[in-house]
Amino acid sequence: MRVILGIGNPGDKYASTKHNIGFTILDRFAVSHQLHFEPSKYDFYYAKGAIGTFPFLLVKPTTYVNNSGIAAKDAIGLNQIEIEDFLVISDDINIQTGEVRVRKVGGDGGHNGIASIIYHLNNDRFSRIRFGIGNDFETGKMANYVLSKFDEKELEEIKPSIEFSIELIHNFIVGGSKQMLDFYSKNKSLYTLNQNKDNL
Repeated sequence: MRVILGIGNPGDKYASTKHNIGFTILDRFAVSHQLHFEPSKYDFYYAKGAIGTFPFLLVKPTTYVNNSGIAAKDAIGLNQIEIEDFLVISDDINIQTGEVRVRKVGGDGGHNGIASIIYHLNNDRFSRIRFGIGNDFETGKMANYVLSKFDEKELEEIKPSIEFSIELIHNFIVGGSKQMLDFYSKNKSLYTLNQNKDNL
């Protein structure tokens, strides 16, 4: 079993906001596998599925971004998985909009949701997909920015990045972090060229 957690805030008010890109990607992945999220007895919604003989659990916390670690700890503990079988998808203001980066280990990068997960798991050795949302905001306006929705132009521009993220999740499920990182390394240049071409 591999667990994939998207970081975001619950409720329609926050749907499709920049901060909720982790939820958006998981929703798209779930639809591609004909899955639906259901409420659990814990602080998250979940969807279970499998790719061939590889089972997975998708998790969307209901704890709000800053307490994502509560859901992460429950999801991992309930399924008794190892940390290397855990993947987190988050937004990242330190990366330009639509750029996707992958890492196997590291700090929180200033993201409160990642910080909460590291704190509650007492471990930072889990894989992440970091989805860039840019930082086009004035000093003191970060909260307004991350809680704003993507405009129509941005939504069109990030479509390839969302599809790329879905492929990364697929590779993580069937081959773990190594296969995901290999897929990323082999395809990121092609993906970047496509993204630049779309933006001409």
